[in-house]
Amino acid sequence: MMMSKRKFPFYGWIGIFLTITFWLINWSLDELRTHWGFFPMWLGLCLTVDAFVYFRKGTSMIKRNRAAFVVLFFISIPVWWLFEFFNSVTENWIYEGKQYFTDFEYFILGSISFSTVMPAVFSSAELAGTFKWIRNLKIGFSIQPNKKNIVLFFSLGILMLLLIFLFPKYFYPLIWLAPFLIIEAVNVLFKNRSLLHYIKEGDWKIVISLWIGCLICAFFWEMWNYFSYPKWVYSLPYLNFLHLFEMPVLGYIGYLPFSMELFAIYHLVIGLMNKKDLENFIQLIPNKKEGA
Repeated sequence: MMMSKRKFPFYGWIGIFLTITFWLINWSLDELRTHWGFFPMWLGLCLTVDAFVYFRKGTSMIKRNRAAFVVLFFISIPVWWLFEFFNSVTENWIYEGKQYFTDFEYFILGSISFSTVMPAVFSSAELAGTFKWIRNLKIGFSIQPNKKNIVLFFSLGILMLLLIFLFPKYFYPLIWLAPFLIIEAVNVLFKNRSLLHYIKEGDWKIVISLWIGCLICAFFWEMWNYFSYPKWVYSLPYLNFLHLFEMPVLGYIGYLPFSMELFAIYHLVIGLMNKKDLENFIQLIPNKKEGA
């Protein structure tokens, strides 16, 4: 089907309305507002991006399986709290305005807000996968999912976690890589879908799509956070210079392995639930007939 013959989905217009409306609210009102405005703004972006994905390639996560799309919101919640746990050790970010909420309120509001992480990243990555330059990308470098590499991945991941907990001031950046190495090794071991399944053939399109998609989200996360309240601010030892919004520029590198972690965690959860029918729900590898 030609892109010009597809209709832009109605839910995409709802998404645009939500995004613009709550963006204006989030940046124009005084005092506390982001705790209730964050979720509808990001829900709007998720709907908008998914609609553009469908418009460009004739399929999208919502169109393929609306229930699975909703499940992504629930999987995102414990995933983000995992990184909040790591942050309790590394202390790389704090939330200004958190003091106005009880611990229970903070937990509920934080869970709702960051439930949008996986839907946002995966929809943006699928949109990135429609770009012609990604579709034509050829790298060739491969990593084989053999026993030696799986043991290496798992061992490095455990070592990185130990370094993070023992010397958080120096090794805090590893929180964005260690979980991926461990979970990717587990996924290969239990024959879940993994990035190494593609990398072993020298095909990095799915990884690049994840990276670009997550960087798109990173830009909006950090930009919208800048004039928000409550908001997060960073403390990154040795990297606190040359900021783009609150985030030091070098800090954006962490979003690259973070996207891979999300992909690995999703497929670990699907594997544990024995939901093999959802293995191919996230379709990031571009088809030659798709994109522009």
